[in-house]
Amino acid sequence: MAAIFDGLGLGDDGALWGGEFLLGGYKSCTRLGCFQPVALPGGTQAMREPWRNTYAQLLHYFDWQTLQQDYADLDVIELLAGKPLATLATMVGKNINSPFSTSCGRWFDAFAAALGLHGEQVCYEGQAAIALEILATPLFAGEQAYPQAWAIDRSGELSVLSWQGLWQAVLTDLKRGIDKARIAARIHHSLVVATVELLNNLSRRTGIDSIVLSGGVFQNRLLLEAVSGQLRQCGKTVLSPQHYPMNDGGLALGQAVIAAARA
Repeated sequence: MAAIFDGLGLGDDGALWGGEFLLGGYKSCTRLGCFQPVALPGGTQAMREPWRNTYAQLLHYFDWQTLQQDYADLDVIELLAGKPLATLATMVGKNINSPFSTSCGRWFDAFAAALGLHGEQVCYEGQAAIALEILATPLFAGEQAYPQAWAIDRSGELSVLSWQGLWQAVLTDLKRGIDKARIAARIHHSLVVATVELLNNLSRRTGIDSIVLSGGVFQNRLLLEAVSGQLRQCGKTVLSPQHYPMNDGGLALGQAVIAAARA
């Protein structure tokens, strides 16, 4: 079993994946769970401008007009207010150049922009997420996850991680003037605990105790070490790439091994 967190990749259903919980081996793979799919307004432009992901997340979980009224003084709301939101809302609503994705990378971009980190534009993939990790690092050890920051929807074939509670907690802390480094640490902890909870649930369901952690997002040291540590405390065997890159640099090797196994 594996948690694969990345930027974007084409799933076997034709959708854009990036926050996945999978079961499989070299010859086959089954998708067991994922992050809540959220639109990418503007498609590839959402990869370059993190504020688009923030808006898409907030639009997915909340009524935008109510949000503007309740959090009018927040920097992120003021930033978004200066953007062509009506156009983006129409694009998302009519599915015009706004594909849905489960991407954990875009999830990080959205929260980074909400905290004022590279919201307008990034110069390279992962820049906003790296900034969020750096901001969180000094206070990470002393913080905890937000309570009830996520929900796991098991109503369908997949277990889906929903983040409305986390967004509500982050907006509330921003409104209260809480140190953004503290908020960043709490965001990381929330992702850690939610990931471990879902992996433990899936482990009990499948009877599999060996868990792989991979994908470019797991280059985040806080995330990798905390998820690995908590899973090991639960008696799981945790595997992660050691001799090849866990980001896109390892794709060719994986493709070669799969091709060899299937042949």
